[in-house]
Amino acid sequence: MAQFDPRRQPMRLAPHVFTVLAAVAVTLLAGKVYQPVRAETLPPMTAEQLEALEARAMANAGAQAGLTAPEAVPVQIRSGETFEQALRRTGIGVADVQAVVATIAGAFDVSQLRAGLKFETAIARPRGGRGDTRLIGLTMRTGPASQLTVSRTFDGALRLRALEEKVTHETVVLKSEVKGSLYATAQRMGASGAVTRKAVQLFSHKFDMDRDIKGSDEFTLVFARTVTETGRVVETGELLYAELKGQVFYRYKPVGGGETQYFDASGKNTRSAFMRTPLAGGYRMSSSFGYRRHPISGYRRMHQGIDFAAGTGTPIVAPADGVVVEARRWGGYGNWLRIRHSNGLESGYGHLSRYAPGIRAGQRVRQGQVVAYVGSTGASTGPHLHYEIWRNGQRINPAGVKTQEGTILSGAELTAFRAEKARIDRIILAGGERRAGQASQLVAPKA
Repeated sequence: MAQFDPRRQPMRLAPHVFTVLAAVAVTLLAGKVYQPVRAETLPPMTAEQLEALEARAMANAGAQAGLTAPEAVPVQIRSGETFEQALRRTGIGVADVQAVVATIAGAFDVSQLRAGLKFETAIARPRGGRGDTRLIGLTMRTGPASQLTVSRTFDGALRLRALEEKVTHETVVLKSEVKGSLYATAQRMGASGAVTRKAVQLFSHKFDMDRDIKGSDEFTLVFARTVTETGRVVETGELLYAELKGQVFYRYKPVGGGETQYFDASGKNTRSAFMRTPLAGGYRMSSSFGYRRHPISGYRRMHQGIDFAAGTGTPIVAPADGVVVEARRWGGYGNWLRIRHSNGLESGYGHLSRYAPGIRAGQRVRQGQVVAYVGSTGASTGPHLHYEIWRNGQRINPAGVKTQEGTILSGAELTAFRAEKARIDRIILAGGERRAGQASQLVAPKA
């Protein structure tokens, strides 16, 4: 089920103008019966009906005498605030607020509207500044592919209309040559950030993503997603398959439960003991391990790590399981992080912009977990990651760390993996898969 994310804007089936003008069009469609609080849930509208609705609303905008032209006012429910209190902040009168709340409550449980929910109102102010501000319309996202609209007719009636798009569940097969970086290419082709980061993480077990990957290299990603009939992605599933330069990764979840893992075509776990690079986004190696002229002091000195040029905020992941030893300010390193791994290895990260939530000394981390973000704190000439590896207390060249291959499936687990591999292979051969579905609701309906 898709989880509500308060950072995302509410779903709109038309731009702000639809929110502002919907009330006028509803007048033409709904009649003249005065119903200030009773909700009426009408059948879903087609795309053609929506287009006609918007056109008629545009033609009749500003028709209410004594009021200014409607203006859009976005609202977000604050912590500890009710929906009614959030509405009051738009400036509309108490009677309007109570009528709107009662109208929506006829279809949805407004007590389930949590802090962070965003919705939009359209209000009209009295000409000359005398009298109450009037609510003209309101739109609220109620699910990944649905929203409700409250609109007022000329005679004051409130109408509640539910709008819902059909959704399709897709399994996408994305194939492309690397153009610039694999991360940027995959995102331009429509892969989500989570899918792209997982692919880069897997490939980082086998390749140095800066030096080993060329512009002519081809890659394939397979992942599930849910889209509306207008093409908007409302949910993206996990990465099912990834391929680059002959290295393949099949997603498989053990029959008896447990952690989802990735295996090669033979059933060998592709997870190595140590990833080659710790960045989950686009980057390039800007300085290698060894002697160099320091970019700030100008002196020739030993560079005891590798620098990766990357944008501020690029996620940094743990190259192996471990325990955070330090997460603090450390001189020219700026914001510094050090993680202790097995076999006497430790990894260090300098110039960080910030740490991931929960990262502090004593915290256990898993391989591939985001632990911090690229920055330019300390003695730095620009955003980059300074990355170090320590073995038994001595700094070593990170590029020289050897990796250990994972285990191989057998018995019933191998049989189940082969069945899942065959299913994914059929999807790749067919170029993808589509089936109709129903999106999950985000706002609880009235019981």
